[in-house]
Parts: sequence; C-alpha cells; structure tokens
Amino acid sequence: MNDQDISIAVVATQVASRTKPSNYPEPFASRMAGREKRPLGDLFGLSNFGVNLTKLLPGAGSALRHAHSKQDEFIYILHGHPMLVTDAGETQLSPGMCAGFKAGTGNAHQLLNRTGEEVHYLEVGDRSAGDSAVYPDDDLQADLLDGKWRFAHKDGSPY
Repeated sequence: MNDQDISIAVVATQVASRTKPSNYPEPFASRMAGREKRPLGDLFGLSNFGVNLTKLLPGAGSALRHAHSKQDEFIYILHGHPMLVTDAGETQLSPGMCAGFKAGTGNAHQLLNRTGEEVHYLEVGDRSAGDSAVYPDDDLQADLLDGKWRFAHKDGSPY
C-alpha cells in the first residue's frame, strides 16, 4: 500500500467486507456464518492496531470464545443487544456500552447475538508480534507468525 492508496475519510458502512469471512480452519470457520467484518484501520494504513466495523446477524457469534497472550482488545456497541460471554459469565450489552479485554489475563470472551435484530459494533485490537490465542471451548490454539495466524489442535498437531 502506498500513500496514494490511503484514504482520508470514508463512510464506514460503505467499506467492503472481508472477502474471507474467517481465518479459522474447518470445522470452526463455518461457525462464523452471519458475521461480517469491515476492516476500517487497513484503509488508513494503520499498522499498530486494527479497527473493524462488525455486524452479527441473529444467531451469529463474533468469534470462538478466546483469550490473547499479547493483544489487547476493545469493543463498542453501536446497535443491538449482544450477549458478552466471558469466564465470569454472561453480560447483556446495549448500544453505548463498551468492554475491554486485557492481554495475558486468560479471560476468554466472545459476543453472541441471541436476538432477532442485527448487532453492529466496533472492535479494536493491537497487532502485537508473537501473539497467541487459546480457545477453552474448542480443540484449537493459534500463534501469530509473520503476520498470519497458524492454527493447531491443543496437542500441537496442525489443522
């Protein structure tokens, strides 16, 4: 990306969605049906953190429940009422609410849309090199190597 490719300002809802809905291997990728991410930070050449405008259709989830070793994450609810699921339990969220997930705590989290309306939220995460993620509910672990996620079973064998 060069300076001529970088936008000054955009209408977030008009930014193209990711072409690949999920980086997870199967059988996990198909569980992300109904989730749409618009990568906003990339348009501006941001390299220290990413920003996505994410939409969850009824019944969809934000991700598998996960925790990062080095990446802090933050969400801000714009529309709808998702359920935040963490190690501490479930918390109903509403527009204007936000939540943050500090890296290294092991507190796994995800959003679930259990309502009949769409959920829209902003998600922000840093791009810390050497990050890894654990998925306590699934036979999955991930390591960020050379800017790409590498997935494996919990025993270390690759997908």
